[in-house]
Amino acid sequence: MTELTTTGAMSASALRSSMLQFSAPDVTTLYAHYISRFQNGGIFVPTRGGFELGAEVIVALTLPGREERFAIGGRVAWVTPANAQHGRSQGVGVAFETDDKSKAVRAIIEDMLGNMLTSGRGTQTF
Repeated sequence: MTELTTTGAMSASALRSSMLQFSAPDVTTLYAHYISRFQNGGIFVPTRGGFELGAEVIVALTLPGREERFAIGGRVAWVTPANAQHGRSQGVGVAFETDDKSKAVRAIIEDMLGNMLTSGRGTQTF
């Protein structure tokens, strides 16, 4: 359950525990972590943190060739446990929210990935 202050905002400790960071240094890494099968897109974030399905999180996302970091809200929709098959990393798949900011980041990612999205190459989730 999310820890709220008396004003209804998330406390600093709850915010820290729900914050994930992911930086894609190149397009190949971004492809391996992007989840196009989620309705609004998503990103797989390697982490050893214990997140449950449905948990609300914020991903601080840095994309290749871009200086800015995007703070994207979402929910944990995929969990890969430690020692997963096929060399997949432990972590969580975060489904992006439906807000305009998330839609804009999804459009940027899909533009960067272009034809890679239909390549059928394996990723961290599928």
